[in-house]
Amino acid sequence: MVLKTSLTKSVFIFAGAMLGFTLARLSYLNIGGDAPSSYKGGSAPGEWYYFQGGIYRIGLTIHLATILPAGFLMIWQFVPFIRYKALIFHRINGYIVILLVLVSNVGAVMIARRAFGGTLETQAAVGVLAIMTTVSICLAYYNIKRLQIDQHRAWMLRAIFYLGTIITMRLIMILAAIISSKMSSYYSTMSCGQLYSIYDSPDPVNALYPACTRVGASMNDRVIVPANFTSGKPEQIGASFHISFGMAWWIAIILHVVGVEIYLNLTPREGNRLRQVSYERQMERGFSHPGSAGFTAERFGDAEPWRPIYSWQKSDV
Repeated sequence: MVLKTSLTKSVFIFAGAMLGFTLARLSYLNIGGDAPSSYKGGSAPGEWYYFQGGIYRIGLTIHLATILPAGFLMIWQFVPFIRYKALIFHRINGYIVILLVLVSNVGAVMIARRAFGGTLETQAAVGVLAIMTTVSICLAYYNIKRLQIDQHRAWMLRAIFYLGTIITMRLIMILAAIISSKMSSYYSTMSCGQLYSIYDSPDPVNALYPACTRVGASMNDRVIVPANFTSGKPEQIGASFHISFGMAWWIAIILHVVGVEIYLNLTPREGNRLRQVSYERQMERGFSHPGSAGFTAERFGDAEPWRPIYSWQKSDV
């Protein structure tokens, strides 16, 4: 009973964190506004330089315009009352979430090259997460079309947990930026254009980074910037995020991958209940292999054939 209560609380905590983060970032839909709450005003120092226009602005717009509504709508997919009493809403909302997430992945891949320095570990993390969420959502969709509700639940939970890495990653990134700044031995690079975009006047850049003022220098030339979150200098704060962003995201991915599998293995009763519901629904529709019509281990692996344990007079999804 204590474990069951703790698991329920965990779901509410994660759902609440996702909802809170999404609501806090809705103002980012005002991408180029001058308000501090806009993406331009709230992004890391130097980040806005590459997103002012062109392909990166398009990718950023696509990503924010789809993932923020998806983050708000996906929460309601796991509310028991909606799943039991408002099944039509659950289905329509689910289709909308799937479409929004898939489109947002396209936007995320488009901007990966410039996100927080666009390092290789950052680009790899974006690509891996896009693949993980896309595969999970496609498997969830396949299973629900096959009425394999237990596997639909499992794969949708995986997709949502994977998307939640953006929250955990930011906590790790800030902590890593603070710790690395104490060591005073980390550096990143920024283009001269980024540095000039940070300051209202070119004088600080000219004084601190003379390479940007030399004859023949261009806005694309890169200079070394100390990574120091506590220095008070915006470019050094941005550099501290650059060196920690990719690392933080990989740690968050590992934590969430392990975490969701632990949760699924600690809730076998719900999985078994939904497997029984799947069996009944598939029997009604005349599916072959009822109870195992979807993406299940015994169909695609070497697990023992599944057998229904009991029958209910009435089952709810």
